[in-house]
Amino acid sequence: MSYEKVLQATKLIVGTKQAVKAIQTMHVQEVVVAEDADQRVINKILHAAEERQVPVTKVDSMKKLGKACGIEVGASAVAIIN
Repeated sequence: MSYEKVLQATKLIVGTKQAVKAIQTMHVQEVVVAEDADQRVINKILHAAEERQVPVTKVDSMKKLGKACGIEVGASAVAIIN
């Protein structure tokens, strides 16, 4: 499951704005997006990932994604860096 990928990753970029910037400037292995996030918020990251051909994985919960990242709040998107 994708939460496990996030837990095992050594380098993460948490948050939509930071993940979009990472997609544009770094080598991002994969993007994980929470399905319960506001669609307006995640559209930018989905578009950036599509442009750069970065795989996108969807998970069901912002809260669980945030917890997998080690933060106390929900996360709408996370970029996994090589």
